Amino acid sequence: MPTLGRTHERHSTVPMKTVAIVLAAGQGTRMRSETPKPLHSICGRPMVLHAVHALELIGVSRTMLVIGHGAQRVSDEVRLNAPEWALVEFAEQAKQRGTGDAAMVGLRAHDELDGVTHADLDDESTVVVMPGDTPLLRPETIKLLVDEHERSGNAATLLTAVLDEPYGYGRVLRAKDNRVLRVVEERDASAAERSIGEVNTSIYAFKRGLFGPALRRIQNNNAQGEFYLTDVVEVLAAMGHRVGTVQADPVEVNGVNDRWQLALAERELRARTNRAWLLAGVTMLDPRQTFIDVTVRIGRDVTLYPGVILQGHTVVGDHCTIGPSARLNNTDVGAHSRVEQTTAVDSVIGERCEVGPYAHLPEGTKVESGTKTGAFYDGSQ
Repeated sequence: MPTLGRTHERHSTVPMKTVAIVLAAGQGTRMRSETPKPLHSICGRPMVLHAVHALELIGVSRTMLVIGHGAQRVSDEVRLNAPEWALVEFAEQAKQRGTGDAAMVGLRAHDELDGVTHADLDDESTVVVMPGDTPLLRPETIKLLVDEHERSGNAATLLTAVLDEPYGYGRVLRAKDNRVLRVVEERDASAAERSIGEVNTSIYAFKRGLFGPALRRIQNNNAQGEFYLTDVVEVLAAMGHRVGTVQADPVEVNGVNDRWQLALAERELRARTNRAWLLAGVTMLDPRQTFIDVTVRIGRDVTLYPGVILQGHTVVGDHCTIGPSARLNNTDVGAHSRVEQTTAVDSVIGERCEVGPYAHLPEGTKVESGTKTGAFYDGSQ
């Protein structure tokens, strides 16, 4: 006989798929910007969407984005550009009361959509929780976290990192037998606890049936007067549940809180992007002076000279030569074309064209195949 109030009896035998909660409600005052922090761009993609794309390999059935500051702008941008597989929904944290409260907002929104009640405590499925300001996180790392979490049967699994300078991060406290006991935030840590190098990255996998009850038990008696998501770790450990860890490369889990960290993340992601294209058959005379958005597509045997900037949904065909000093934004370039010292926006360049030097292709320009241009070419034939 079904338990009273249960709307999904199948939960006891067939686990639901993995769901994700991405926390992106904060104002980000250190960015000193009118643009909401989640929308600051890194390599042509809003920061929060890098977090969404990091979920690509774990088969999420839904991603709940918890928004707050600039909620409408953030939701509009994400709706427009989020990958279809992520199935992004939105939950608003009207008042920012900490990461624990934000996670509760996200979990409650998932539960409402799935018809889950508090009686569904046997749900073995996985909830991934992560911040929206870690744009360098790789999908492979999230998959490793989830795979270890589900293999071990942990109540919670933390993604941790070991840092030489862990200032500002919550420290992972362990028992003598290496069990995870709790996470203490920097502001609340003792001098001895601050000397610990293993830090919490704020990226977790939780067993869904235990996550909600643990969230409801956390309190805000800390230096900030906020509900810390990290306190869930102590709640679960104190109840006798196993809490595990997976260690990540520190570079991947660097958060972005100000313009300097934004620039560092941009540099790292551009290096990754350029390396991937080099290994795919693209020649760059100087990768340090070549800038390619993550949304760009490039064919084989393409040569990119210094000063090339490829932005948006630009597509470069096979056997093209681009540069030096060319900026192409949302522009298609046909195979075997050469484009140098040119700026082009929302344009189409046909095959076997020679565009530039000193060409400007305004929005809507179409250069027919086989066309050669002169200086200050305006797009007319």
